[in-house]
Amino acid sequence: MASTLTSSLSINLKSSFLDHKSSFHGTPITTTGRFTPIKSTSPAITMSLTQPSYDLQSFKFQPIKESIVSREMTRRYMTDMVTYADTDVVVVGAGSAGLSCAYELSKNPSVRVAIIEQSVSPGGGAWLGGQLFSAMIVRKPAHRFLDELEIEYDEADNYVVIKHAALFTSTIMSKLLARPNVKLFNAVAAEDLIVKGGRVSGVVTNWALVSMNHDTQSCMDPNVMEAKVVVSSCGHDGPFGATGVKRLKSIGMIDSVPGMKALDMNAAEDAIVRLTREIVPGMIVTGMEVAEIDGAPRMVNLRLP
Repeated sequence: MASTLTSSLSINLKSSFLDHKSSFHGTPITTTGRFTPIKSTSPAITMSLTQPSYDLQSFKFQPIKESIVSREMTRRYMTDMVTYADTDVVVVGAGSAGLSCAYELSKNPSVRVAIIEQSVSPGGGAWLGGQLFSAMIVRKPAHRFLDELEIEYDEADNYVVIKHAALFTSTIMSKLLARPNVKLFNAVAAEDLIVKGGRVSGVVTNWALVSMNHDTQSCMDPNVMEAKVVVSSCGHDGPFGATGVKRLKSIGMIDSVPGMKALDMNAAEDAIVRLTREIVPGMIVTGMEVAEIDGAPRMVNLRLP
């Protein structure tokens, strides 16, 4: 995907995405057997019972005016909206695929990345494993990405296990959102695409709650974000799923969205990686949205970083 985005942005950006490859540093936790439960070999965490350097009985926050809080939040958010009204990349959907994509692209400090997420809480389905279980299973060699993020896991022959999916999601978000060239706009929906001369040139945005209530209220006009490249990672079909490719079909830019096929773990993730691409000029599709447009198999209790 990095090379595809490079070709789309190389005219406008000073340096190539390929100049900022993943380092994949780190050493995986070793194992002695395939099916033996593995425990982390990291040093045990010790808990300190020392007293804090302040007196909780007399602790008091510094005073602040309520209007200052309002002004700080409003000023900074509006500045972000102005900054990212015309940006390099808009990633639609902050699930595991969208967050991982934004993480890689934003390694280039000259590339500004806006992430649009309809939910208040980004992360998509990556907060939990299958059937609301905790563990996240990651097939090798994708564990090298976990090494780069410095996430601990238990190792088996062909896969690794993170003790809780939220550990992956919270870690990648904390590292990604700390970057100065990234802004997450959560509780914001991408209602439509901007298309000029047969090329996707951005997204039409609105507050998610507004998007969900167009039928119950009078007209509530949206806003826009122009971008050199749009990455659609809206996940599998649903109320807010696969919205990018469904919109492409409705405006005649692609022929069909057949939907994902039945479960096949061994084929699903390989297919998504192989088929991630620029589906129409200016728009790249990744994650489970790829399965919707290409009829690739679905997966369960696995995650695609």
